[in-house]
Amino acid sequence: MPLKRDLALASGLASRAWKSRRQRRRLEKLGDDGRRPEPGTVRVAVYFADTSVNMYQIRQWYAPLAHLAETVPVAIVARSPGAMLALLEESPVPVVYARQVVDLEEFVDSHPLAMTLYVNQNAKNFQMMRYGRMWHVFVNHGESDKMYMTTNQFKAYDYAFIAGDAARARLEVALWDYDLDRRAVPIGRPQADHAAGTPPFEPDDRIVVLYAPTWEGDRPAATYGSIATHGVRLAEALLASGRHRLVYRPHPRSGVVDRDYRRAHEAVVSAIEAANAATPGAGHVYDTSPQLGWQLTTADVAITDVSAMIYDRLATGRPLLVTRPASAEADVDERGYLGAAEWLGAAEAGDVVDVVDRVRDDPEARRRLEHWVHRYFGDTTPGAATRRFEEAVLQLVERRDDFARRAGASDTGVSDAGAPGTDSSGGTTAS
Repeated sequence: MPLKRDLALASGLASRAWKSRRQRRRLEKLGDDGRRPEPGTVRVAVYFADTSVNMYQIRQWYAPLAHLAETVPVAIVARSPGAMLALLEESPVPVVYARQVVDLEEFVDSHPLAMTLYVNQNAKNFQMMRYGRMWHVFVNHGESDKMYMTTNQFKAYDYAFIAGDAARARLEVALWDYDLDRRAVPIGRPQADHAAGTPPFEPDDRIVVLYAPTWEGDRPAATYGSIATHGVRLAEALLASGRHRLVYRPHPRSGVVDRDYRRAHEAVVSAIEAANAATPGAGHVYDTSPQLGWQLTTADVAITDVSAMIYDRLATGRPLLVTRPASAEADVDERGYLGAAEWLGAAEAGDVVDVVDRVRDDPEARRRLEHWVHRYFGDTTPGAATRRFEEAVLQLVERRDDFARRAGASDTGVSDAGAPGTDSSGGTTAS
């Protein structure tokens, strides 16, 4: 067994190396494809060191970044050839390929960067964070109550843009000696202001149910994925009802670790294909599109696992169900929204039609939902979160320039000017 495992590991490494070389050759042929920013222009960098498998983390920022770029020049920095190829096709803002540290140094030296935004906690983030004379800001790729949201790595950044009161409360409990008033800046969920795409079906009287499960996880505490425990029965019940339209949008990594999980995912996909073949007008969807927007706003009810998708949906203020992890080892923090969520246990998966009907029609469930929407995201009036995000960015750009001016005028250093939304003494400024 050890030899077989070692051979499989070696084969995987060789395959990835070959794929990477092929992608680099494609990039060499493409050149910058006209997407590289002009030297001396970029004020806000968005750093993405991950491979193409995690493109979902940067994709959800496309629309807010495009809107921000109307005011301040923005560019995405990619470290992986596969991610760069995807960005050349998709990104609404200029992109830079910095495979080696020397490429990163050239980019930093060529632009008046005021800040860098980080959408994840990749270890390569530290290769960018070594550069001073700019702010380093963690924006994450979603809001959730998972352990990832309270990691001590928050302290590595100058600031963190957080969603709202719930995020602040989590950090306050989890982190010692972390100045929340200065370093945690609430912005809401700007992605909710930019619902992307249109449904691939004509609206009718069918009840649209979005099922958006996460992947199986890579450790016992993070086994939140429901496809193997809930997904097949859930899908079969909705597909058979005749009253519902299922939109199945699994996490891109579903099945990469666990073979049984992958087989369950494939069973759901097959069931959708069979249902559409039997009833051509049913319009059930297996959704793998890069855009996320219409799925959240169109669905009458969403079913998600314990993941950031809960909070993407919560930001719309519309009904949702959360699958209860079947594993007793899964770490579920019920101090926030999850303590009041509409849960769907594995044993209830076959009865999902009745549960969906109840959640849609229950006034008390809707009242609880409204409370938690405000708790997590504050003002969800269309455009409010985008304004908060852009105001926070522009304040930091201005503050960086102020620091640079004072540093250039004096060798004695400068004092801390505070964070967006605060005065230099830490008090809250008027807005």
